[in-house]
Amino acid sequence: MAVETISDNAEISFIRDAIDRSAVSSTQILVIGISLVLNMLDGFDITAMAFTAHSIGEQMKIAPDQLGIVFSAALAGMMLGAMFVAPLSDVIGRRNILLICVAGIGISMCATAFANSLWPLVILRSITGLGVGGMLASLAAITFEYTPEKYRGLSVVCITAGYPLGATLGGFVAAPLIANYGWESVFFLGGLATLSMLLAVYFLIPESLQFLATKQPNNALARINEILTRLKHSALRELPDTLIEEDAGRANVLSLLTKNRRAKTITLWSTFLFCFVCLYFLMSWIPKLVVNSGLSESLGIYASAAFNGGAVLGIFVLGWLSARFYLSRIIGTFLFSAGLGMIIFALTSGVDHLLLYLIAIGFLLQGGFVGLYAVAAKIYPTEIRTTGLGWAIGLGRFGAVIGPYVGGILIATGVSMETNFIIFAAPLLIAGLLAYWLAVR
Repeated sequence: MAVETISDNAEISFIRDAIDRSAVSSTQILVIGISLVLNMLDGFDITAMAFTAHSIGEQMKIAPDQLGIVFSAALAGMMLGAMFVAPLSDVIGRRNILLICVAGIGISMCATAFANSLWPLVILRSITGLGVGGMLASLAAITFEYTPEKYRGLSVVCITAGYPLGATLGGFVAAPLIANYGWESVFFLGGLATLSMLLAVYFLIPESLQFLATKQPNNALARINEILTRLKHSALRELPDTLIEEDAGRANVLSLLTKNRRAKTITLWSTFLFCFVCLYFLMSWIPKLVVNSGLSESLGIYASAAFNGGAVLGIFVLGWLSARFYLSRIIGTFLFSAGLGMIIFALTSGVDHLLLYLIAIGFLLQGGFVGLYAVAAKIYPTEIRTTGLGWAIGLGRFGAVIGPYVGGILIATGVSMETNFIIFAAPLLIAGLLAYWLAVR
């Protein structure tokens, strides 16, 4: 049956309404599902270093403070990727950036298996981080733009849950891999799995409708109508003159700091920063801290998996609560409670119940942290959405660089796990207060 057309300006918001007012199609489910899988692989690829740090350190004779440089290199790459690669998706498209990032991550992960000293590790982990940083914001943006309005916050929270879920499953996979095949096998597995997703992104993920309508690249109308047909919607006769965001500026950092956005932007950046300090300290050093406490290396890996496993549950609980209460206030409560939980663990010498404490801290910390992605997506309009997400994540990753590096220095000087937990609880308490102030539904 022929597809009916819509006159050019009969509904200036037709493209958005096509997403918001209809049942979720198989194409939208694929976008969300593939985004979830890619986030899972990102979680595995970044935490692979935490799982293998002890083995790599022993084999290459690399001290903990030097391993901290390797951790920080990946996170510095993620920071630069979020700030300078992710915003390119507001220029050349979400899908194109995803293809570039997936290829870069997969190749660098496989190459890491051949590293034999500190500086090759630093360089290759930087490249992996660059790709992951560029991908995370683009995945959040395209998921947000392909989800009906009432489910947007939930969908972004859920696909971002893939990151800790991948880290959790990675812990259970990494332990037997290292024992039987060596640490190199962890990087081979992550790299090959990531490269296998290139075909899925190329053939199954369409470009963002809102991006095509806003930026109007070559053949935009034909591409929009092809996607609308896949979504079982009527076609457009002409491109709209503009999309509805009247106050949207150019896709650069200055557009995030206009008078009506400045306060929320700076608060959002600060909240990400303080969360990243604590989150990446824990993700990087939990296995090593457990080993230093006199427990086994395998228990250290399972402890990291427990932390990330609690995160998955926390993220879905926060997503469910976000449809019923103020999103930013729930996030603030989660983050502040996570800081208190770390202090309680330290003061009660909670090593005897280590896994339970880490599940609870992961539930609260990562549950609250992932909600910040949805907050950022809600704050900014289409034209600068990925730029807004990218800069919030990127500047926040200064904290992700600082956390593991400072942690490595503290561990090298003999600071205990309990004292480290008290030190790194402070940023979480501040982040909780800032998130509560954002007041985003």
